Amino acid sequence: MNASPDLSFQLQQIPELRPRPQPLRNTPIAGVLLTNADLDHLLGVFCLREGDRLDIHASTATRTIAESWLGLETVLNTFCGARWHEPPTKDFAPLDAESGPGLQYRAIELPGKPPPFAKGAEAGAHSLAYQFLDPRTGGRLLVAPDVAEVTQGLRDALTDSSAVLFDGTFWSSDELINIKPKAGRASDMGHVTIRDCSLDLLKKTASSVKVYIHINNTNPILAPNSAERSAVEAAGIQVGADGLEFDL
Repeated sequence: MNASPDLSFQLQQIPELRPRPQPLRNTPIAGVLLTNADLDHLLGVFCLREGDRLDIHASTATRTIAESWLGLETVLNTFCGARWHEPPTKDFAPLDAESGPGLQYRAIELPGKPPPFAKGAEAGAHSLAYQFLDPRTGGRLLVAPDVAEVTQGLRDALTDSSAVLFDGTFWSSDELINIKPKAGRASDMGHVTIRDCSLDLLKKTASSVKVYIHINNTNPILAPNSAERSAVEAAGIQVGADGLEFDL
């Protein structure tokens, strides 16, 4: 889910993501699902160019920006190649149709703007959340790292998801401005805040696993002894960390 610039570090730290003993120059990563065209979500894809052909799931708007402004498709096709997939937005569909029955997914379109570097980008679905379904267990996982507004479609997905990984970028609207005066507020950057929105929202959901992800380094929930961290944990929500695992 997205590929950040520190992807190489993640590969080293997480055994399941490391290359297999054989064949040479391989990766267990078969594909990437992009939630938008932010640099923090795209740049790691370039690091995967030396492996096998990649399956990339993204909206048309994200794919266009990735190619027109960054040349991602051109670079990948020079090396490993890529198959692009427009995610389904209504019913669940197989994540890997060629492998037969297995994990299913769908995308939830959310309000969102193109990234700052993509000036003049056309309108379209610039932000997606993804919901996954395991037909064997019935478990559903919702991954929503870029939530500018809690739409009805997102609320419906929250209601029937067994686990939720949710936008925890900012605790409050102006926390980044306090450090970097020229920065925008949380809403300017396409994120609801924990304090004023998602804390109460997630507290009321019945999901057995609730985790904040996409956390900015200004967010006080990263401090284990902070009042904000205590409020999150009291609501039954975890603060995401590398290596976190759970079963559905």
